[in-house]
Parts: sequence; structure tokens; C-alpha cells
Amino acid sequence: MTFKHRIGYFMALSMTGFSFKEADTQQGILLLEFRSLNNRYLELQVKLDESLRSFEPMIRDLISAEIKRGKVDCRIYFKSKTHALDVKNVDPAKLKQLASSVDEIAKHFSHVQPINALDILKTSEIMHDQSVDMNMLEQDLKKNLKEALLEIQLSKAREGEKLQKILLDKLKDIEVLVGEAKKILPILIKDYQTKIEDKFKQALIAIDDDRLKQEFLIFIQKMDIDEELNRITSHIDEVRRLLKTDGAIGKKLDFMMQELNREANTLGSKSISPKTSQISVDLKVLIEQMREQIQNIE
Repeated sequence: MTFKHRIGYFMALSMTGFSFKEADTQQGILLLEFRSLNNRYLELQVKLDESLRSFEPMIRDLISAEIKRGKVDCRIYFKSKTHALDVKNVDPAKLKQLASSVDEIAKHFSHVQPINALDILKTSEIMHDQSVDMNMLEQDLKKNLKEALLEIQLSKAREGEKLQKILLDKLKDIEVLVGEAKKILPILIKDYQTKIEDKFKQALIAIDDDRLKQEFLIFIQKMDIDEELNRITSHIDEVRRLLKTDGAIGKKLDFMMQELNREANTLGSKSISPKTSQISVDLKVLIEQMREQIQNIE
């Protein structure tokens, strides 16, 4: 079950997020830290304590099942309670061996700093072997890893909600421009008709309906933008649908921006009016602004 299903609603996820979790387990303390940044694909970096190294495949599987895109930095540390600094846990035989080794090394150096007793206690080799229950550790790790992943996904969802609002507002602005273009079209046709008729009159040429119709046909073919406007409207609907869809949608949204930009360019190439030319420019500006925001979406 994905994060969006767990929280009960669909939300565009940003690729930027952070979470930190400290868990006091029966065997020790687990520290889990996640940082996520924008990236074209999923780039996962995992840094673990040596005691957790055997769990790396499981950790990677859990993360990649939840996060689909982004540069993710995962750091997990484990401080075992069995290695507490308690003299009762000191192994006398290992301590004696350590002392002998230090004496032997000192023979070869004229100046040797005194050994700090606390540093000796921190040397795990002199502690009694109190092994960690790896099965229990794995269960604790899984539980807390899932909770840490939920936290970073919530963090990404909060950022994603802001991005989603920006994109929806931009879509409304695009719809306004499309509406303006549709209103302009009949006015342009009427103005062109008047212009052609005036030219005939100025040239003292009788208006021939067939010639006039031919002029209109050429004009309408050149400036017919209904198809482009309808496709833009269709693309707007698809973007809205994607923003309500589960899963990684960033790449699909980026593709839709390419399609919208294609229609805006065609609109500009067919333009015979400063007004429609400006609408084309304004559309491309809005689409580029959307594309910049979409680069942050998973």
C-alpha cells in the first residue's frame, strides 16, 4: 500500500523533504535521518553503522517501494545498550592483552602519550561479547524505517500541496487566455471581411462573391486556431487529472508541458493579429512557469 493510500487522499509529492527519528528500542537506540532533493531519477545513498550493514538490501527495497524519484540520502545509526561504558562488562583477559600491546608499541617510540582510561572503555574489543539479537533488531529497524518514511512523505506532501495550488492557478490563467482567443476569432474574421470589401471598392472593382469567398477561405485556413485551442483545453483537463492521480506523476506532467508548448507555438505561427500573438507569448510564459514547478514533483 502506497503512502497516498495510507493517508486517504491523492496529493502531488515534492521531491524535497526531510525526516529525523530517534527510537529507543530494547537493544539500543536507532537514529534514522532522511533528506530528499530533486533528481531526474531515484538516486539512493544509504549510510549505515557496520552492525546494520546486513540489512542494506531490505532498507533499499523499503525506500524504493515508497519513493520513486529524487536524490535520497538515508543515514541510520544504531547504538547498542550491550556496549554501555560499564566496568562490569570489561573482559580482563582482553584488557591484559591490550595493555601488553601498548607496552610493546611504546618500546619503539621515545615519547608516548598516557592512555586515557575512558578511551579504553570505549574500545569494544575489551568488552564482554554480548551479541545483539539480529532478528529483533531487524523488526525494530523495519518498524522505525517505515515510520521515518511516512514522516518524509508527509513533508514532501506539504511541499507538493503548495506546488499543486500553483499549477492549478496557472491552468486557470491558461484557460482565461484560451477564452480570449476564442472571442477574438469572430472579430478578426469580421474585420478581415470589411478590409477586403474596402480594397475592392478602392480599386473600383465589383465585388465578386466567388472571389470574396476564396479570399475568406484562404484567410480562415491560415488563422484557424480552433483545433489548437481545443487541444490546449484537452491538455489542461489531462494535467488536472494527473494532479489527482496516485504514483509518480512528474515525468508525465513534464510531457504535458511539452505538448502545451507545442500548441502555443503553433498558435503563434498562425497568428495574423497582435492580440493573438500576445496570447501565444503569454501562454508560453505560463507553460514555462509551470514546467519550472513541475521539476520539483516526484
